[in-house]
Amino acid sequence: MPDTNTPFIETGEATAILPLPNDQKPATVIGTEAIRATFDEGCVRQAINSAMAPGVTHLVLNPDAHVGYGAPVGCVMASPSHIYPGPVGVDIKCSMSLLSIDVDESAVADKRTRRALIEAICDRTPTGAGKGQRNVSKARHVSHTLGTRIMIEGASVGVCEELGIPPEWAERCEDSSHTGHDGSSDALRARLELLKEDERFFKKFPTKMTQLGSYGGGNHFGECEVVRVGESDRAREAAEVFGLKDGRVAFLSHCGSRGIGHDLATGQFNALQRHFETWNIPLPGGDRQLVHAPLGTDEANSYLDDMALGANFATVNHLLINALVLEAFQEVLPGVDGGLVYFISHNIARQEILENRPHWVHRKGATRAFPGGHYALKGTPFEKTGHPILLPGNPQAGSAVMVANEGAEKSCFSVNHGAGRMLGRKAAIRSLDQKAINESFDERDILTNCRNYPVDEAPAAYKDFNEVLRSVEKADLASEVARLEARFVIKDGDKADD
Repeated sequence: MPDTNTPFIETGEATAILPLPNDQKPATVIGTEAIRATFDEGCVRQAINSAMAPGVTHLVLNPDAHVGYGAPVGCVMASPSHIYPGPVGVDIKCSMSLLSIDVDESAVADKRTRRALIEAICDRTPTGAGKGQRNVSKARHVSHTLGTRIMIEGASVGVCEELGIPPEWAERCEDSSHTGHDGSSDALRARLELLKEDERFFKKFPTKMTQLGSYGGGNHFGECEVVRVGESDRAREAAEVFGLKDGRVAFLSHCGSRGIGHDLATGQFNALQRHFETWNIPLPGGDRQLVHAPLGTDEANSYLDDMALGANFATVNHLLINALVLEAFQEVLPGVDGGLVYFISHNIARQEILENRPHWVHRKGATRAFPGGHYALKGTPFEKTGHPILLPGNPQAGSAVMVANEGAEKSCFSVNHGAGRMLGRKAAIRSLDQKAINESFDERDILTNCRNYPVDEAPAAYKDFNEVLRSVEKADLASEVARLEARFVIKDGDKADD
């Protein structure tokens, strides 16, 4: 087992390195001294195991890092030669999206209006594990045939039009669709047909498709925001390109690929673990969650195809949720309009150029951060400014919209995906008081759809968001464009009421 007592070596106010055995390239650490103190032994052990795994050339620990599945949540792991399911995780393409609503904050000042909006959204977008379209009255229903197209095509024009999603929203996605291991949709079609030959998968497939347009449970949420654009010229310029206006309403969503993504990821973990056992292949740090496959092998191709299938579902899931949320606002506030600001993943592996050669950049609870002028943004609305970075904090501290700086190169053009947990779910439930949590929301006039806000999702279960943002800015990774102030929150109400 690697020595996890190895100290961080500070290289700046919010940067450090984590030395590795055998003179291997150290891991990059982003975070002030206060933030680095939140990285416990398990998190550091996973970072060392991941950094020393076969084919890995870069490992970045972000300010929100904490123990995850094989690799820490809040890390970036890059390899030119291997693919790793662990640093993507079981919720393939868990993501953030932001919808701009063309109304002033005064429109959501009244509690009755906000309560009506909550009810209208919950009539369309179910929450809770296993919940889907049949659990709400105004969902979009997805057939087996359309579900198959969604997983193969992603947010194609045809899919968007059939679901009532504005097709132009696809232009404001980090990736509106994913292809198979060979760069084709045919590979995904063939892979999905092969998966459907498994009777268990085939029987569950229609049910999983009914989860399209739903949030699920855990840390997923929908949040009505008021936008506060920063005062700097850069913030105002970026906000204009992003479509954000000071004092206007926006809606932030966090969710992923739901049950289908979980099934695809779990199937891949099981298959690769059996492969490692059969061939007696050593595991990095002895961790079964760090199974991997060399690029070009059948195992790698199967994983890349399954990841793409789950990612396409997640993309359309987000876009449909945003279409349904806009529809709910229009029901309560007739005549309003809105548009997608951005959709960006934080659980995905993408092929990008690092140090002049292709790498698979695995972002586990980490967000892409390309600054203006980056080659990958050419021809997009964000070519000059850099794309929006959506960082959720917590409903009481707010969330942030940022834009990358040139300094993001040091972190493989990535930043953290949020605040990061300070308390595990069980610890939060043991130590936090339900009544005090509920009262804290009342005091701040933040409504929720829950009779009791989930204790394990309380703001106190997460790191200090302002210190996390300070780390990002002091490390010169990104700059804040706007802060988002919550007016109401939609969470897994079923769990909260148990």
